[in-house]
Amino acid sequence: MALAIYLRVTQNISFERLVRLFRDLFGLAISEGAIDAMLRRAKPRFDVEVAAILARLRKSRLVYSDETGVRVAGKGWWNWVFGNKEIVLHVIRPSRGREVVEEVLAGHRPAIWVSDLYGAQQGHAEKWQICLAHQLRDCRYAIEAGDAIFAPRMKRLILRAYAIARRRESLADATLRAYKARLERELTAILALPVEQKDGRRLRKRYAKVRGSLFTFMDNRDVDPDNNVSERTLRPTATYRKVTGGFRSLWAPDFYAAVRSAIATAAKQNIHAFAAIKNVLAGTPILARPW
Repeated sequence: MALAIYLRVTQNISFERLVRLFRDLFGLAISEGAIDAMLRRAKPRFDVEVAAILARLRKSRLVYSDETGVRVAGKGWWNWVFGNKEIVLHVIRPSRGREVVEEVLAGHRPAIWVSDLYGAQQGHAEKWQICLAHQLRDCRYAIEAGDAIFAPRMKRLILRAYAIARRRESLADATLRAYKARLERELTAILALPVEQKDGRRLRKRYAKVRGSLFTFMDNRDVDPDNNVSERTLRPTATYRKVTGGFRSLWAPDFYAAVRSAIATAAKQNIHAFAAIKNVLAGTPILARPW
């Protein structure tokens, strides 16, 4: 059972190929329907683990979040991911709206939220850190589109912020405050630049609106300046979508999300995917309880 789940979820092996693999490698005659039934029997074990991950998420101070598209029964759904440096929760829903976040959080309001600028990702925490990696990409696009005034200076400012982030552990609090004040002064000067090119104007309008969330990481050493942790977590979903085309049944997305949640959470404890799957099936919790 663990091997079937591992090959299906992490290696994107189809049911048809799983049948051939078990027959050729192990001499085991098993049908696609039997494999499907096997995964269904395993799902409650993973649901228990997901409940523990969700409970921890709803107490978390810091949450990183992102989403990517998936196909379910031929329709477009969304794989949301929520997490931090201890846990990962995958949720697959037909909506990309903020109601998904509200369902997951169930009234919990973290201290800090890290995400891109998508509207449904905003307003869920006391403070917000905008993903600076996305902003670097947008600045590069504006430069390539012809903005020679705003985007080049904004790009240099963001790169300087990244350089400070890499040195945070060796910097005193007073030094960080001084660096942040300098970044803010430079941002004020950049926002005052006369910009004619349309992409530069669009960026200037954006950063004037959200400037208070660009450098949140400077006041919080445990916060990254980007959302790369969520993007890395979603890459297997993108690969699964390309290889398999998506999910044909309505129960499969929940199972996939549950297994992915367990695997990704275990990885943060240096437990590899196959061991994590075996632990869950054996009833050995990945997260210590209670928390």
